[in-house]
Amino acid sequence: MAEIPQFHKEIANAFEAAKNIPKDELLFLYNGVLFPTATCNIDTFKALETFETRDDDIMMAAYPKCGSNWSVMLLHSMVHAVHNKQPCALIPIIEFKSPDKFEKLKADTSPRLLATHFYYDQIPKTFFEKKVKILVMFRNPKDTAVSMFHFYNNNPMLPTYNSFDDFFPDFMSGKVVWGSYFDHAIAWNKHLDEDTVLLMTFEDMKEDLEGSIKKISEFFSLPLTEEQVKIIADKGTFKSMKENSKITHGEMGKVIFRKGDVGDWKNYFSEAQSQEMDAKFEACLAGTKLGEVLKYNIYCEW
Repeated sequence: MAEIPQFHKEIANAFEAAKNIPKDELLFLYNGVLFPTATCNIDTFKALETFETRDDDIMMAAYPKCGSNWSVMLLHSMVHAVHNKQPCALIPIIEFKSPDKFEKLKADTSPRLLATHFYYDQIPKTFFEKKVKILVMFRNPKDTAVSMFHFYNNNPMLPTYNSFDDFFPDFMSGKVVWGSYFDHAIAWNKHLDEDTVLLMTFEDMKEDLEGSIKKISEFFSLPLTEEQVKIIADKGTFKSMKENSKITHGEMGKVIFRKGDVGDWKNYFSEAQSQEMDAKFEACLAGTKLGEVLKYNIYCEW
């Protein structure tokens, strides 16, 4: 893990930059979607339009707080087990700005591990032209909302909210970073039957981590032995990652890894908010493949 200190430096620099950004300028709007000023900029978005992908790139896509950091850490472990490849020093999220980002990615050996919080239509077309395989992570929207609320309030790069009641309307209307959860869900739902897309849920990974690791490794053609699967699963529990987050993610560790629970939403939602979310889910995802996989009636019943 010799490259990790550079990763920490990028995080520390972003935290420091946020201190000098007026609170009303912590977010900026691009194509109708909010992004954090400290970690993203339009120049990087435009540079991505000509980013050269490889057909063996390993891609993870997730709406924020749906298990993206967890799945990326697992993927790092799988790639290391098969290819003995250490993580790249760069933060893997492609839309994050970073000095010499694209030169470093161009020099990185295959397979490269990349990630994004963009939804389908925002991802550079080259990923689809090269048929890059994409792991798509989702989580039930109620727990996602609660997790994002805490992410805002614990992250110096984002504005803060006085209460979940204040945050909830912004989440429901998509006035949060990377936009609407439901816009993401609707966009990805159209492509779940493509052989280059694997859908996994936060809840399924919590329920059967070893089985999830096997499924992901097979999808990306990363052959693992039973022993390797068990080792990766033991080190890859949310509890273990949270305990090691200071080492792996520096100051960002305490921001990213909070509870990792299923059902924590019941400690925050009012009955009215629960009913509003139920109605939104029904309107957007009822009868869809993604709606079925999310097991909404199991994890989101009041």
